[in-house]
Amino acid sequence: MTTSTDIPAAPQAPAAGRIGGDLVIETLSGLGATTVFGVPGQHALGLFDALRRSALRYVGLRVENNAGFAADAYGRLTRTAAPLFLSTGPGALMSLAALQEAAAASAPVLAISSQVPSAGVGGGRHGYLHELRDQEAVFRGVVKSVHPVRTASQIPSALAAAWESALTAPHGPVYVEIPQDVLLAPASLPAVTAIDARPRALSPRPELTYTAAELLTRAERPVIVAGGGVVRADAADELLALAEKVNAPVVCTFGGKGAFPWEHPLSLQSWLEDRHTTVFLENADVLLVVGSGLGELSSNYHTFAPRGRVVQVEADAGKLESNHPALGIHADARLALEALAVAVDKRVDDTAAVRVAGVLAAVRERIGGQELALERQVLKAVRDALPVDAPSFWDMTILAYWAWSAWPGPMHSAQGAGGLGYGFPAALGAAA
Repeated sequence: MTTSTDIPAAPQAPAAGRIGGDLVIETLSGLGATTVFGVPGQHALGLFDALRRSALRYVGLRVENNAGFAADAYGRLTRTAAPLFLSTGPGALMSLAALQEAAAASAPVLAISSQVPSAGVGGGRHGYLHELRDQEAVFRGVVKSVHPVRTASQIPSALAAAWESALTAPHGPVYVEIPQDVLLAPASLPAVTAIDARPRALSPRPELTYTAAELLTRAERPVIVAGGGVVRADAADELLALAEKVNAPVVCTFGGKGAFPWEHPLSLQSWLEDRHTTVFLENADVLLVVGSGLGELSSNYHTFAPRGRVVQVEADAGKLESNHPALGIHADARLALEALAVAVDKRVDDTAAVRVAGVLAAVRERIGGQELALERQVLKAVRDALPVDAPSFWDMTILAYWAWSAWPGPMHSAQGAGGLGYGFPAALGAAA
């Protein structure tokens, strides 16, 4: 039986003056975007012309890599896709360093670039301004997914697919490419009113959850490594519940800072470059790694050699067992931690907090024996000057390298790809 509520409203007639760029703006608005970053360019004027007629807020920067860093920070903090408008050729290419960082840090950036007119797409040498042999291919090795558009009718579906890709775990930057003439051509399609691009849930397989829970329940010295995936999944509460249920010490990677309370009795904090921490992790009989690939920085520059059983929960399938053999669970960190917290039995261990305190005391003794008073003083001054909940953004500097371990809370730096110039534009994106 059909009721009146089942019948979709008739589409509105296309408004006079609408162009392909308006389809982009309407689709972004329908997806939930409120803020756009970018740098105008001749081939992208169709995007910016439509943007003027919309309610979307525009944050402009003077160079594309800075616009990309700002979008990266916005995406990290809001956990929604951050649109980034780029122009063809040199403008688009200038964003690659920022998009590489977004890919390494799993930041959801939705890069939308213009392209030369349709007649020039395909690799021919037509002599168009900003012409590249294959602009799409340049991005393919950097971003999570590529979504080429060649006609106006493809715009809503391509943007919806890109949005879903950016926000499906693991998050990451995506690239949409639209020719200049498609952006500028009159739009005969009705206004975009309904877009569904909900990210797919990445749930753990039950047999793997059961096996991991059995290992944690029976462990004598379980330890948890919390990576950036825990932060991106907003899974701090689930991590705390699991750690306390099994009495497992927790160390946060540099990208995972803030995933676990810094002063908690089970917190090993983030001293991953300290050998005392490395030895403690190596001695765990079950090591649960959540949202980390145990890469260079998280493994004390690949010196970490676990002797116990490793269980790795990771949304990026390419990171599973990429550095150490493990029981690999391909899943979103929050869903996996929720399932594990239900499946494990409560584990009593009166020694866990004592052992954590011993490691931290050894770390403090080592630091106290070095000439690090200045570094500690500077970090304390910065910490005291910031509101407690204020996010902080750091360039790739010696002070930031020290802060990776010593900063007592969340921080954001370009540690994923290691590029320069991240801090200030990322702070602008956070402010937005």
